[in-house]
Amino acid sequence: MNIFRRPDYKSDATAFLEQLKQDKPQLDDAQRQGRELLWDKEVDRSAGEGFRDAKVAQKPYVYQTSNK
Repeated sequence: MNIFRRPDYKSDATAFLEQLKQDKPQLDDAQRQGRELLWDKEVDRSAGEGFRDAKVAQKPYVYQTSNK
């Protein structure tokens, strides 16, 4: 036995999440669907190139008005 081994410790947050996943097994699928909805998307590279081409150059001092 290793003298430096710590006893198994679970924080309150870890215990809560494990209990939540036991109580609601469909939670992982719901999280995956939410991620797919918001993050896992195909990127249209040609649209990004069009956005870069349409960018307007910024003035050196953006708050200066040219009402002369």
